[in-house]
Amino acid sequence: MPAKKLTAQYLNSNLETGRYYDDSGTGLHIHVRKTGSKSWAQRIRYNGKQLELGLGSYPTVMLAEARRIAAENKSLVTQGINPTKKNKRDKSDTIPSFSEIMESALPAILDGLSNDKHKAQWRSTLETYALPEIGGMPVNEITVNEIHDLLKPIWKEKTETASRLRGRIETVLNYAIVKGLMSAPNPATWQGNLSALLPSKKQAQEPKHLPALQLQDAQKWWAELKMRDGVGATALMLLTLTASRSGEIRGMRWEELKLFDNTTAMQKGYYGIWIRPAHRMKAKREHRVPILKPMYDLISQTRDNAGLVFKSRSGTTLSDMTLSALMKRMHSSDDKGYMDRQSGSPAVPHGLRSTFRNWVAETGQSREAAELQLAHKFGSAVEHAYYRTDLIDERATLLSKWHDYLEGQI
Repeated sequence: MPAKKLTAQYLNSNLETGRYYDDSGTGLHIHVRKTGSKSWAQRIRYNGKQLELGLGSYPTVMLAEARRIAAENKSLVTQGINPTKKNKRDKSDTIPSFSEIMESALPAILDGLSNDKHKAQWRSTLETYALPEIGGMPVNEITVNEIHDLLKPIWKEKTETASRLRGRIETVLNYAIVKGLMSAPNPATWQGNLSALLPSKKQAQEPKHLPALQLQDAQKWWAELKMRDGVGATALMLLTLTASRSGEIRGMRWEELKLFDNTTAMQKGYYGIWIRPAHRMKAKREHRVPILKPMYDLISQTRDNAGLVFKSRSGTTLSDMTLSALMKRMHSSDDKGYMDRQSGSPAVPHGLRSTFRNWVAETGQSREAAELQLAHKFGSAVEHAYYRTDLIDERATLLSKWHDYLEGQI
């Protein structure tokens, strides 16, 4: 809201949800939440960074007191002092805001993370979604209602983000509870708390199917792909033959390939095994893929025999766009194009996995072998326990039939 001179009469009126700024020029404002609670907050810049300070709830902290504290904070900033670090108020008078607790808790939390991307996401998620709603609110006044209000708008549209946000808020508030700044239970916990107000992740997430190549177009598309040159075309052919994810193909390394000697190859009917390590798999489990002759021939086309099998011109991992752009060009060059039957959108690399699965279903192939090839879980817990083997010989036969189908031989 535009800044105006706040008065006690105005503050006691029936204000709508939002932030109402005082015209004192200190960044002081009253934050009115959907629950009707009112809390003082202050937005102020220090060393080029915007801070949000919680100054207590209204009317516990009256207007005059809030102005005095805000003026003190601004004075500290002009002196080069961070107001969040300066213990200028008796702790018994003011409970730290969520924003202040977050800044205190984050160093230890981030130290436990090894991935720089995850560290950045931790802070950005809280700054984007939590701080605008509860950043200036004293932690001891945050209830399940405030957490529910900030999660509800994004729970269905951005379920994964919302779920991570909830967990991160819970971690920050656990820090406040241990420090004795608020009482248990934690209002951001899921079980027996938010689980009663929000649908589970599984219920909230609607499956998103990426555009798939129609089975009736598969042989024509495959024939055209074989006419294409370049490392991207070779990688896309291997992706198709193995029904792999793009990242699994692009990250393929020579040391992952365990090739058989001639005698073993003759006995097995395939040339070796591609062992994909757990850290490169979506399910974080090692996955084995039989290397058939058509696959071996594709791999043998690459120049080096060390490091990445498929390299960009600069010697780095191929971009995901390399394969996607190739499929777009193939779509554009065909009179009718290669489109998904349901959405009408051009087929994409990941959709080729659905094409493979459709072929399995329509031709009566082994569902179990197909799901294992796709590195999917399937069936009940009893089935999982039963399939201690990965059926690699059966999958070699399945992939051989898939290749023959693409070639128009069956």
